[in-house]
Amino acid sequence: MDQPVPIAEPSEARALRDRLTIPVLAFGGILMAVMQTVVVPLLPDLPRLTHSSAGTVSWMVTATLLSGAVLTPVLGRAGDMYGKRRVLMAALGLMTVGSVTCALSSNIGVLIAARALSGAASAVVPLSISILRDELPPERRGSAVALMSSTVGIGAALGLPLAALIVQYSNWHIMFWVTSALGALGTSAVWWAVRESPVREHGRFDVLGAVGLAAGLVSLLLGVSQGGQWGWGSPRILALFATAVVVLALWWWQQLRTEQPLVDLRLVSRPKVGLSHVAALFTGFAFYANSLVTAQLVQAPEATGYGLGLSIVSTGLVLLPGGFIMLVFSPLSARISASRGPRITLAIGALIIALGYAVRIADSRDLWMIIVGAAVVGTGTTLAYSALPTLILHAVPAGQTASANGVNVLMRTIGQATSSAAVAAVLVHHTSLLGAVAVPTLHGYLLAFTMAGIVALAASATALTIPGDPAQGRTRRARGRARDARDEALEGA
Repeated sequence: MDQPVPIAEPSEARALRDRLTIPVLAFGGILMAVMQTVVVPLLPDLPRLTHSSAGTVSWMVTATLLSGAVLTPVLGRAGDMYGKRRVLMAALGLMTVGSVTCALSSNIGVLIAARALSGAASAVVPLSISILRDELPPERRGSAVALMSSTVGIGAALGLPLAALIVQYSNWHIMFWVTSALGALGTSAVWWAVRESPVREHGRFDVLGAVGLAAGLVSLLLGVSQGGQWGWGSPRILALFATAVVVLALWWWQQLRTEQPLVDLRLVSRPKVGLSHVAALFTGFAFYANSLVTAQLVQAPEATGYGLGLSIVSTGLVLLPGGFIMLVFSPLSARISASRGPRITLAIGALIIALGYAVRIADSRDLWMIIVGAAVVGTGTTLAYSALPTLILHAVPAGQTASANGVNVLMRTIGQATSSAAVAAVLVHHTSLLGAVAVPTLHGYLLAFTMAGIVALAASATALTIPGDPAQGRTRRARGRARDARDEALEGA
């Protein structure tokens, strides 16, 4: 007679789920970054595939940027109030629905709306970091948060070559079916493995604050992202910036007078929190120029004298080492933060980013030097991006970690949008004719690298002005005294 199959005890199943919590959350972060980059290889062909203009197609990127910027702090606050796991699953679910819609349609209007839905995934990382704070013991928290932060670069590095291969050798809808399946897998894995956090902020959700923030951010980021195309002095751009100033000023006034605001501005005004957000803005700017400029430079025709004429697949492979570096160096970031404090990690990371741009300025013609320079920038980004959420975790109450990290991610997003606009403006003003086509000059690319390096130095300087953690200072002094006592004992022996 067959022996009965033993059924695992509930405690064993729960232990397995607990062990998989970090990998599942990291998978969600990688998936979010992949979703943001997979559309890039499609952009040159989408006007033909959707029977629309290049300007209209660009909204597939703009829509994701705008919705992500708006939804990240909103979903972060909702997670603090109604449950981080629940809101995390909703964000991944919206991303999956958006991907399925893209897989089913070739209508550009539907595709833009679907990409806006996918922008909800931008809240995945701050929500996951907040869950890690609530669920993990302090000795495991630092490395887990560092890994979670590095998933942004890992996913971006993986997404570009993966999407390019699918687009090159298969129907473009297949790419969205693949991301839909991955999204469904990620949502199911979170439901199965991740506990619902018991830490909640009770009260009423600030709907007016959410609407005001959305209106202000859309006006601001739309102006920044479309300024180069519509003209920085055009009435539409000036009207958008004026609207952003007025709406955000009114929103700030409303937040200070609301009993339970969407964003606690009094908390933001503390130097430790506010300066961390400023550093995030600078770091986002400096980081984004690396992938943006590198992709354009290596794909430039060889006839330019500096371009390598690489395909989009080869371009993705050039950026791929940076993603693996972020995975390898994330534990180092956690160790530096544990021993010296996250503000020192952030300052070192920003300095390394600036060093990477110095390498790019020294040589942007040889492929191996381009890869080395991009990898150095990736290393610095790993340290900086891993330190930023740790700074926030040390500075805010447990009940506000998701919303505070959401604001920090928002500042990075604004930095990236500003970087894109600034790089485009520099390259547009430094062009030469290649036949009948105007292409950026090498001098223009080097100016973009210089600009990003200077902003990275500003991020490092800002990090050093962030007040240190007194508890960490006491811990380091205690370790120093223990080391001195040990050395004295050894000398006496």
